[in-house]
Parts: sequence; structure tokens; C-alpha cells
Amino acid sequence: MSSTNNPSAPVVTEITAREVLDCRGLPTVQADVFAATAAGGASSAVMGRADVPSGRSTGIHEAAELRDGGTRFGGWGVLGVVNNVISELSPAMSGTAIEPLRQFDAKLCEIDGTPNKSRLGANALLGVSLAAARAGALSRGMPLYRYLNADAHVLPVPQVNLINGGKHASGDLDFQEFIVMPLGVSSMLEALQLSTEVNLVLAEILLARYGKVALNVGDEGGFVPPISDPREALDLLHQAVDKSGYADHVAYGLDCAASHLYDEASKTYTVAGKSYDTGAMIELYLDLIGEYGIVSIEDPLHEDDFEGFTELTQKAGIQIVGDDLFTTNPARLARGIEVEAANALLWKVNQIGTLTEALDAARMATGAGYSVVVSERSGETEDPIIADLVVALNAGQIKTGAPVRGERTGKYNRLLQIEEELGSSASYAGRNYRRPA
Repeated sequence: MSSTNNPSAPVVTEITAREVLDCRGLPTVQADVFAATAAGGASSAVMGRADVPSGRSTGIHEAAELRDGGTRFGGWGVLGVVNNVISELSPAMSGTAIEPLRQFDAKLCEIDGTPNKSRLGANALLGVSLAAARAGALSRGMPLYRYLNADAHVLPVPQVNLINGGKHASGDLDFQEFIVMPLGVSSMLEALQLSTEVNLVLAEILLARYGKVALNVGDEGGFVPPISDPREALDLLHQAVDKSGYADHVAYGLDCAASHLYDEASKTYTVAGKSYDTGAMIELYLDLIGEYGIVSIEDPLHEDDFEGFTELTQKAGIQIVGDDLFTTNPARLARGIEVEAANALLWKVNQIGTLTEALDAARMATGAGYSVVVSERSGETEDPIIADLVVALNAGQIKTGAPVRGERTGKYNRLLQIEEELGSSASYAGRNYRRPA
């Protein structure tokens, strides 16, 4: 993508937005950016569209998502944000060149005027930022991943969340996600085949052991069995993988979302009814790593415990991912890098508010030797944009839920399309997921 002013770059003619529903049936923002080149004419006009996802397990340091409150949609409406796009951003951005996108996004932030996008809402700015990037790609006749990076070629290992807990489910499991990672295959299609076959076998195991209630699913499509012990969940995953014949092809991961397990008053965490201080939590993770072949743990400690993250990262010898710890925020990431807290960034574009700010965080992470895991939100839409973004970043890892439900499979299906488009230049990250070539 051009980084200098380009006289042929499309300029904004109009921006609009509307309420649409996310996968939980709650409103979110869909933004349209209309643009045309200086040459004018119908053939030069493009429209980029993007949906804004929403998290349920959110960190306190994320950019501000605004909601209407009141009784409409239970208070979750976003008509105020839609109005901010139409009445403020559209006239202010009219005539603004989409390229370079960095300057476009900087102007969005300037109009909002707050450090956390709390005046107009990060959900207003992000929708416009992503839609503008799509419009730019359309104007160049390129897929978005190629528009953002001429060398985009890495297909990511999916962190496939097959058992849900925490705030993403209605069961008693405290850890949020129990994950399989198909490392020992050579393509995205094979990775999804493996994941689906394991998921089908897991369903058989759960039905036989716990009955039909265990086949209910959480926000991200994973099963919600009636269990509370994380070891039991990991045992179930291992049984499904072994029975599927993929034991040598799979590694395991956790998203603990530990901020939601932490009691500030007592400085302790509660897991499966037991209380743990920070040292005991670290020992629990070290035991699980040794027992279950876990290679990635996300948010194992609460979101401001940089010291604890540093200790666990040093002792664990695996990928430790900061989500609530970093919130895709370059300032917080810089602090983590300085003290070697975690060694991977969970990259959620809506946590910071514009695409280029999120891209800056990814560059900072990779420059410091950190891995990047591109992630959906639990309140996803059908928009598959993160599939293009993970390939644009050559990140090597994506989290977008179980291989079921349209808002999840839409991302996987877009990755299959990209794999076909890339042809022989495509490279599935596989066992090089942390440092893809």
C-alpha cells in the first residue's frame, strides 16, 4: 500500500453506517465508505464495507465501545454511534484521500479527539477505517491482503476452540477456551479437515459420557460439557484427537481469560472452586503444560500483572499470549517487551480502534521477536475481514472459533479462497506457527 500522497488515490465522497446484528443477536455497526478517484466518472467509484465485532470478555484497557443504553435492544443499541458516523465523520472526512491509510486513520482519531476513542466510539472509527481499506483495495483491483502487503503469503495455523468456558459459555468451566492446533499438516484445507474430524469425534465422546446437554455450544461454537475441571476438558480433547488418529499432528492451547477469575481484594484466582495465588497459578500452568502438551496459553494471569507474566514466560518455555495484558495497544505492548512479559500478542483490531494503529502493534511485536495471533471477538459478524488481515500480516496464527456457525466458518472459507488465489506461493505455517517463513 502506498505510504505517500498519491494523486490517483480515491477520495471519500460519502460515509454511512447502520445497525446490523452480530452472532449473539446484538446490534453492531456496519460502515460504508464511498470513494472515487479524481478522474471521476462511474467507473472510478468504489464502496468499501466493514462490520465491527464486539467482545464479551473485554480488557479494561481496550478502546471505548459505545452503546446507547436504555431499553431498546436491552441497552445494546448503537444508533448513537451510527449517527456519529453519518453526522460527524462523513462530512469531516468528505474529500479526504483514502491513501495513505495512516493519514486517513490519523484524521479519524483527530476528529474524535480522545485517547481511547470515547467521544465518537471505537466502534465508529474502526468501521470507517476498515471500510476505507476495503475501498482502497477495490480501487486498485486487489484483494485486501495483497493491498496491505505485497509479500502476503502465509496461511495461519488455526487455534480451534472446541470446548468453551468462562464468559463465552453458560457452563462451569472457568478457563475460556480449550484449543487444538493442527500443526502437522501442509495446507489450510487439511487443517480444517483435521479440526472438523476431531470435533465430530469429540461430539460422540461427549454424547456418550454426559448426554445431549453436552452438545450445547458457546459463543464461539465450542461444546459446553457439564464439567468444571480444566484437566477433564483437556482429557476430552486428547481422547478425541487420539481416536481421530491425529495425535502426532496436533498441539494444544488454552485461553484462560484470567482477569475474570481474579479477586483484587484477596489477590487470588478461583479455578474449579479452588483458590490460587499467583505462584500457585504459575505452578498449575507448568503442570498442565507437562501433562497435556500445551504449547500456547493466553491471558494466564490478570491484565495488569506484568511481573507474573514475565515469571511464567521465563519458566514455561512455550508461547504465552497477551490479550487483556496488551489490548493491541502499542504503549502497553512496549511495556511488556521491556520486561519480557509474554512472548506473543493477541491481535484484535477492534481493541485499539483503527487498522493502522493495530498494524503498528503487530510490527512492534514481530520486531521484538514476539509472535502475533490474529483473533476474532466472541460477538462476531459474517464479515470475514480478519482472514485477509492475518494473511496480510503473515502472522502464522488465527483464532476464529470452532469450525461451525457461519460467523466462524466465513473466516475459514475466506482463508480457503486465499489459499487457492495464492497457489504455489502459499505457505501454511504449520510447525513454524510462531516464526512463519
